[in-house]
Amino acid sequence: MDPGRRAMINGRKSPPRRDITSPRRDPNSRITKPAKSNKNHTNTPKNVASQTYQTSDEQSRQFVADEDKFVLKQSKKKADIRVREERAKPIDLLAFNLRFIDTDRDVFDDDDADVEIDVPAPMAIVDRLKEAELQELDAEITSFHTLETNKRNREYWTALKTLVADRKQKLKPMGPEERVVSSVSSDVDKILGPKNLEQLEKLEVQIKAKLRSDEVMDTDYWEQLLKSLLIFKAKAKLKAIYEAIKEARIKLLQQRDPEKAKALAGSEPSSTAAGVGSYNEPAKSGSAQRLSAAVIASASASNAPPPGTARFASSGNEDFSQATKALYDREVARGINENEEIFTAEESVPSAPKPQWADKYRPRKPRYFNRVQMGYEWNKYNQTHYDHDNPPPKVVQGYKFNIFYPDLIDKTKAPTFKIIREHGRRRGESFAPAGQEDTCLIRFIAGPPYEDIAFRIVDREWDYSAKKERGFKSSFDKGILQLHFQFKKIYYRK
Repeated sequence: MDPGRRAMINGRKSPPRRDITSPRRDPNSRITKPAKSNKNHTNTPKNVASQTYQTSDEQSRQFVADEDKFVLKQSKKKADIRVREERAKPIDLLAFNLRFIDTDRDVFDDDDADVEIDVPAPMAIVDRLKEAELQELDAEITSFHTLETNKRNREYWTALKTLVADRKQKLKPMGPEERVVSSVSSDVDKILGPKNLEQLEKLEVQIKAKLRSDEVMDTDYWEQLLKSLLIFKAKAKLKAIYEAIKEARIKLLQQRDPEKAKALAGSEPSSTAAGVGSYNEPAKSGSAQRLSAAVIASASASNAPPPGTARFASSGNEDFSQATKALYDREVARGINENEEIFTAEESVPSAPKPQWADKYRPRKPRYFNRVQMGYEWNKYNQTHYDHDNPPPKVVQGYKFNIFYPDLIDKTKAPTFKIIREHGRRRGESFAPAGQEDTCLIRFIAGPPYEDIAFRIVDREWDYSAKKERGFKSSFDKGILQLHFQFKKIYYRK
């Protein structure tokens, strides 16, 4: 029976008709063996060409990368040559230091005698430069940092860039704000200085988290602390990299000059480590107050009083409690504005009898951090005789009193103040000669264990308006009595 008919009877489809001219299908035949299907066609010449082909943008990027690599290589080679010929600039010394751990370096550029050359530590190089030299070095470090692709090398140049910027800032004349911040910088140095890199990184995370939180805090204080921490972190990174450089150089010297290698291994840590090392234990997460307590404890250990506060070391009845130190340090960290100066014109309290509670509590003077606001008064006379290039003398325009009473026994009674005018002078009267201003005493009164304290101020009419910058403020909160005021401006009309 015909196979097609048999298939139809059995319910199957007819077998496909074969072209009689085609070769017979034979699995053992090489000619008729079906080719393997390859959907990706990865081996075809067309696809191989498409893989190797680059777009014009990719070619441009590759060209720039190759050019950067060449420029960096040449810069390092020039630095090596200048160091060998003893005509090196600071940037050459810094680049030469890095050569011992630079994995991207071409070994054919090295000289066996290079390991014998003694180069100062990176921090020592930066510390001895002047402002103009630091400006030039900063630009050269930026060039190296931009061209580098090695992670450790970039960290090296980043740390140096941070320290150069800090060094330039220290060499500049201090403004009013910097003068106040510098008064507690030694305390911050004692705290952050001994910390290692890992501890500083943990501390940085905690401070940043605190600044991002909605917690009520002294933002200026914590931002200044973070700024100092970043500098110490750069020092710690530079120290770690320099120790790796030192170890690599010692290994090379052991083969060439064992005695010098031994001497180098026994030398003291480099000056890069200055200000970097151990710190108190890092603050636990979520408790930045412990860090503040550490700042206070360190600050109390310092015997040198900050600028403008030498009176605190003169007598033995001052308030040096930790709570007072905390309030004082936070206020100092706020700094002073351009038109402000530190005000310490303390006067003896007139006819101050011994308080009744003196036998029960030890009397103490409160600490304070006061500011006086100075400015120009452009009245008709000054407008006629002066201009902005040749301004008139500055005059007192207001005061900001911040007096600390953290240990007040009766916290329900806020401290007060009163004005005392001597020689029977009344408010609005003037006994001062022409061209001078009358003064008076402002006396601050609090309960035990604090004694009264007084300051001499200019006696003019106060401005009690609620303006943001010039507004009157009198409050007692969290142990701080704040009295901020400015004098009324007198305008003459024709």
